[in-house]
Amino acid sequence: MKTAILGAGSIGMIIGALLAKKGVDVTLIDANREHVAALNAKGAKIIGYMDETIPVHAITPDAMSGKFDLVLYAVKQTYNEAALTALLPHLHEGSLVATLQNGVPETAVAHYVGENRVLGCPVGWGATWIGPGVSELTSEPNKMTISLGAPGQVAPEAIDAVEKQLSLVCEVERVANLIGVRWTKLIVNATMSGMSAVIGSTYGDVLDNEKALTCVVHIGNEGIKAAGAAGIKLEPMQGTDINILAFENADTLAFCKEIYKMVFGPHRHLRASMLQDLEKGLKTEIDAINGLICQTGKRCGVSTPVNDAVVEIVHEAEAGKIRPNIALLERFILPELPVKG
Repeated sequence: MKTAILGAGSIGMIIGALLAKKGVDVTLIDANREHVAALNAKGAKIIGYMDETIPVHAITPDAMSGKFDLVLYAVKQTYNEAALTALLPHLHEGSLVATLQNGVPETAVAHYVGENRVLGCPVGWGATWIGPGVSELTSEPNKMTISLGAPGQVAPEAIDAVEKQLSLVCEVERVANLIGVRWTKLIVNATMSGMSAVIGSTYGDVLDNEKALTCVVHIGNEGIKAAGAAGIKLEPMQGTDINILAFENADTLAFCKEIYKMVFGPHRHLRASMLQDLEKGLKTEIDAINGLICQTGKRCGVSTPVNDAVVEIVHEAEAGKIRPNIALLERFILPELPVKG
C-alpha cells in the first residue's frame, strides 16, 4: 500500500515516522520546505515520551507524483481547499483519504474527494511541533489510540487494510458511531485546547488554575448540551461516559473538575495546536472546534456563553489585538450555581 501523510506537522510527522520504522512505503508531505529539508537530511526526531530519530522520505506538495492508495490527512481545516485540490490528481478510484483532523471534518473532506473515499480517524493523543524535523510526543505511549470509522460506504476489507497499517502506530478502535466519537473528541478539544489557547500555556497549567479549570468544565457542559439538542449520541472518552461531565449545580461541577484532572493528567505537557498556531501567527481551527459548539447551540436553542468567549478571544489573538495570557481569564463571567440539596 502506497501511503502518504499529507500534513506532516506534530502528529502527522510522528505517525509517518513510526510507519516508516515498520517498513511501510510512506511519503511525508508538508508545505514547510525547511521542515521537509530537515526530515530528509536528519530524519524525523521524536522527543518527549519517545526518544527516536527515524529516517523518512519527505516532499513538498508541488513534488507529488503518481497515485497514493492511502492518504492520512492531517492538514489544518483552514487549508482544506488548497490541500485537497492539489491532492485530487494523485488519487485513483480505490484511494482512501483518512482524516486525522480535529473537529468534525469528514463532510468537508468528502466535498472534495467523494464520500466513498473518506475515513474518519480521530486521534486520541497529543504532540507539539518543536521545529524543523522535530516533534514532541506529549502523551504517554500506552495512552495512544486512534479511532477508525467510515461516514459513507467504504468496503470493509479496505477499512481492514487501513486498520492494519494504523495499528503499527498505536491501538486502533473501529467505531460505528463516528459522529458520536467525533463530537466527544470535539468537546474534549474545545475544553482543554480552547483554554490552553486562551491562557497561552500547557494543559497542566490549565488543570492547576482554578478559574481556567472552571471554564473548562463549562465549555464541556455547553458542548454536551448542544450535542444532545442536535440528537448526537456521544461515545465514551477513554472508557468514560462523557455525559457525566454535564452538571447543574456547584457540587456536580466540583465532581467534573476531578474527572478532568484524572483524564488529562497524563497529557499535562501538551500545548494545544491552536496555541501553537497563534504563536506562529497562523489562523487557528477555532471555528471548527469551539465555534462548532457555538453554531450548533445557536441552531438548537442552547446557550454557549463560555465557548462564545473562547472564540472571541482566539479571533482577537489571530488578529494580533491580544496575546494569550492568564489575565484573559478575567473576561469570563461564570454563573453562580446552586448547591445540591
